[in-house]
Parts: sequence; structure tokens; C-alpha cells
Amino acid sequence: MIKKEDIDYYNHIAPMLSDRRKDLFDVILSQRTRHFTVILEDLYQKHNTSAIVRSCDVFGIQDVHIIENKYKSYMSNQVGKGSQKWLDFSRYRKKQINTQDCIDTIKNQGYQLIVTSPHNDSCLLQNFDITKKSAFVFGVEKTGVSEMMMSQADGFLKIPMVGFTESLNVSVAAAITLQSVTERMRNSNVHWQLSEKDIFYKKLEWMEKTIKSIKKVKERYYKGN
Repeated sequence: MIKKEDIDYYNHIAPMLSDRRKDLFDVILSQRTRHFTVILEDLYQKHNTSAIVRSCDVFGIQDVHIIENKYKSYMSNQVGKGSQKWLDFSRYRKKQINTQDCIDTIKNQGYQLIVTSPHNDSCLLQNFDITKKSAFVFGVEKTGVSEMMMSQADGFLKIPMVGFTESLNVSVAAAITLQSVTERMRNSNVHWQLSEKDIFYKKLEWMEKTIKSIKKVKERYYKGN
């Protein structure tokens, strides 16, 4: 349920943005989804992390889960083009090994865990069942997804390849995967859109990010109300 006081605050700050900007938010939010999400397990090259985050934004994925075991995650604005500003991140980095915390969170949220790997039991990308809520896991460069993640995966996914090279850069693999599954999702009967409540609060958040001196605006508003 959307709170009345939040609607009043929304109506207060809405005139501070152009209609064009608000309309753009509406269009983008109409294409956002939480039906799919992405997990990045211990990536260490910031251009790969940034490129995947950018692909999530481009293909409408709202949530990204980042596991930091050996390596800290960094974003490159040059590669990411500011896409991280519009997404929601869950970071797992309090322990020496944080993979299990992410797995537990994802499964408690009702997602199946899908590892992108040329595994013997891997499903071809074009045959993947897009009706189920799925979290796509992309592992550290070179060595890939951890054994802990592999052992608890609900399924495996691979991209068909017909050349001499048997692997793709992780950011390229993510982009290909997300483009395929989100396109088919949007042309299906799956209820993949954000809820009305999610759209309202996400738009409110984006509006705040766009308004300069929003901290002072909020202080004045709530002091007067």
C-alpha cells in the first residue's frame, strides 16, 4: 500500500522536474523487472562489473547481487555510463566467504539459481524456461563460478558456440543471456512488471536523485509538515 504522506511528498517535489523527465521515468519503469536478477560472484575487473551492470540497465533488470570474497567490486563510470545510479544493489562482503549468504537470500526470495556454464547438464539459452523467477550467476574471470555455487544451482545455462573458442568474456556472456531471456519474457504471458507500489517508490527515489539539494528540500518539507 502506498502511504498518503508519501503521495503528498511526491506531489510536492514533482513540479521540480520537467514533464519530459517524469515521462521518461514512467517509460523506463514500465519495462523494469524483478522476474530476473543477476548475481556477480567475486568479479575483480571493474570494466566487466561495470559492463554487466550497464547491460542490466539496458535490458531492464532492476536488482544486482554482488558477492565479494577475495575481491572488492568497483564500478567504472566510463564503462557503466552512470547506469549504477538507477539500479538496486545487494552486496555480500561481511564474511571471508559470502556466497552462501547470497544463495540463501536469493532462494528465500523465490528465485531459482541458474549458473551460466558449459556444464554437461546445461540448457541451451534459446531453450531456457523464462516463466520461472531466475537469478543468473556470472563467476570470477578465468575460473568461473565457485563450487559452492555450482553445488546448489537449480540449473545450468550455456550459450551456443560454433567457433574454435569455447568461452566468452563474462560481460559479453551476460549481455547475450539477458537480451535473450528478457526479450522472450516480454513477449510471454508472464507477469514480469514491477508492482504499482514498486513503481511509485522507485520513481520517487529517481526523482530525488535528479533534484539538486534534495536534502535541503526534504528538510524544509518535513519541517513544515
